[in-house]
Amino acid sequence: MNTSNRGWIAAASVIMQMALGGFYSWSVFRIPLSREFGWTILQVTVVFTMNTLGLGLGSFLAGLLLNRQGPRTVAWLGGILWGSGVFLASFSAHRLWWLYLSYGVIGGNGLGFVYIVPLGVLVKWFPERRGLVTGLAVGGVGVGALIVAPVATRLIQVSAFFRHSHTSALLILL
Repeated sequence: MNTSNRGWIAAASVIMQMALGGFYSWSVFRIPLSREFGWTILQVTVVFTMNTLGLGLGSFLAGLLLNRQGPRTVAWLGGILWGSGVFLASFSAHRLWWLYLSYGVIGGNGLGFVYIVPLGVLVKWFPERRGLVTGLAVGGVGVGALIVAPVATRLIQVSAFFRHSHTSALLILL
């Protein structure tokens, strides 16, 4: 194991976790989704619950695969699932079941796959500082939520402004 790359491994792990931190920003979508589609706050909140359950299941499955398939394969699979779940959720207008399936089940499992990779890798690369690097990685999730929540709130505001134009589709895609 080439230990000269350890700093890059740690930085990449924290960045991966920051990207996943948007998951904790779900609350900024509750009221806009409720207003736009007539769903109750409880119905919209169940999506987050399903996503969290998917996180747990995906983490378990990824933990089983991590040593057999390697972190790159597990991270790629998780990224595809997480990204697909988020992307497919954009087609859930007036179909709550689709939001449950896409963001809740598919995205949640992908989140679990990606979440476990940096933790497993960092513990192996930094055996003398397991607590520190694990704390940094998990802290990256919190920092990601701090970044994503205000950005998502602003995009929701901008999207509402351009609701009846083609610009909103472009903003949603971005």
